[in-house]
Amino acid sequence: MTTLSPGDAAPAFSLPANGGGKVKLSDLKGKKVVLYFYPKDDTTGCTREAIGFTEKIAAFEQAGAVVIGVSRDSVAAHDKFVKKHALSVTLAADEEGKVTEAYGVWVEKSMYGRKYMGIERATYLIDAKGKIANIWRKVSVNGHVDAVLAAVQAA
Repeated sequence: MTTLSPGDAAPAFSLPANGGGKVKLSDLKGKKVVLYFYPKDDTTGCTREAIGFTEKIAAFEQAGAVVIGVSRDSVAAHDKFVKKHALSVTLAADEEGKVTEAYGVWVEKSMYGRKYMGIERATYLIDAKGKIANIWRKVSVNGHVDAVLAAVQAA
């Protein structure tokens, strides 16, 4: 498993995004990037997190940051999720799992004694030069968006 630390170069990525777009890290040089990984569209915690980032999107933009959510869901699933909850964050589809693996968030999980592979909820703050500035692992949704916003504003 990949272990990234603050100061490391953020792994490059280019992924299809909701609304037919594409999101590429190299196109975002000069901006701070909040890259949040979440397990699945339209599930309770993931919906609360996406709505939380959407509610604060103007503050992130004012601080010079772009917010991108990444899961292994398809672009079609992202489009439905965005429409259903009026989300304004960009959602990238990592269907092949290369980005979740590069960022070390594709991990073994356990539920009711059953082990399976899934996305660990995590957020990376990437600075304007493409270096990792901060990492939140095993994220609890409550208060997370505010913590990330405070770090973005301080960076």
